[in-house]
Amino acid sequence: MNSKFLKAFFFLGCFILISCNDKRETKQNIENVSNEIVYATGFNLQHYDNFSVLKVNNPWPNSNQKYTYVLSKNLDKIPDSLSKYLQIQIPIQKAVVTSTTHIPSLVELGVENSLVGFPGLNYISNEVIRKKIDANQIKELDDNENVNLELVIDLQPDLIIGHSYDGENKKLENIKNAGLKIVYNGDWVENTPLGKAEWIKFFGALYDKNYEAKMAFDKIVNSYNDAKKIVENASSKPTVLSGALYQDVWYLPEGESWMAQFIKDAGGNYLWSESKGVGSISLGFETVFDKAQNAQFWIGPGEFTSYEQMQKANPHYAEFSAFKNKNVYSYSVKKGASGGTLFYEEAPNRPDLILKDLIHIFHPNVLPNYKPYFIEPLK
Repeated sequence: MNSKFLKAFFFLGCFILISCNDKRETKQNIENVSNEIVYATGFNLQHYDNFSVLKVNNPWPNSNQKYTYVLSKNLDKIPDSLSKYLQIQIPIQKAVVTSTTHIPSLVELGVENSLVGFPGLNYISNEVIRKKIDANQIKELDDNENVNLELVIDLQPDLIIGHSYDGENKKLENIKNAGLKIVYNGDWVENTPLGKAEWIKFFGALYDKNYEAKMAFDKIVNSYNDAKKIVENASSKPTVLSGALYQDVWYLPEGESWMAQFIKDAGGNYLWSESKGVGSISLGFETVFDKAQNAQFWIGPGEFTSYEQMQKANPHYAEFSAFKNKNVYSYSVKKGASGGTLFYEEAPNRPDLILKDLIHIFHPNVLPNYKPYFIEPLK
């Protein structure tokens, strides 16, 4: 055995020993790393030396399905014990996203150039992304409210960030069967203002921008809590009505819902705040009128943007005090360049601005120079 062979044998042995130690240390550390997510309940994120584990616990309402993804800049560093989970090379270079709520995180993290396709480009309002759409840099993937399989395969993205309303995911499963990687995002299922906004960390992990995502989210948390403190001891809490009729049924936010939490934090007295649940209540017109005819404010009357539209749809709307006093406010007034509603796209990422809008409405003397961003008076 010559000296060169002995040296090679020695270094190979060291390499194997170091690799084994790395694997063993990583396995030991896995049990000691805490979840980084504070407010959101729909996903967990744990960072290790050479990889991260992203778990989506609630991809759609009442889901029994959970997903685990392992993210790394070097897939060879992932422990064998995690090989059964989908492994994703980060940072992502080419992505398809499927909800407008995903757009603000891409722009905030400065990774908008990675977006190569989206189903329903006209729904996107963000000005940065609209310029890329106008320059034909983002492919339309809409296929009758679904994602077109052939077009997605042609794009060959590193990742498709999908979502589902009820677990019926045939189209996404077909894309997965074609060999493309899909990660489910459940931001829309989240029930608290800061919980929805924290999903920017989901994107931060996929783009290896964890620090940037944390900084952006911490800024929103501080802004939200500072605004909330301003009205915590407000002497008056105006009464608030919400929702509108759809096919003779009035849908209102339940007392533990996202919007009910905003009204409470903004110093308002939502008249259905005692109801249980995070979805919507279905009531008849008379029931709502009996309880809310004298409510001081009416927030979010469906898709109506003017008093004329409301009265034309149902003359009885005009019998509410909030209507008579021109205290009806809508998040459907503000539209993007192609007609998309700005609130649906950007509001989940900016709960601090929603809160300030409502404080400005309920307590106009508290933020006298504030200009509402999402919620405006009906025309």
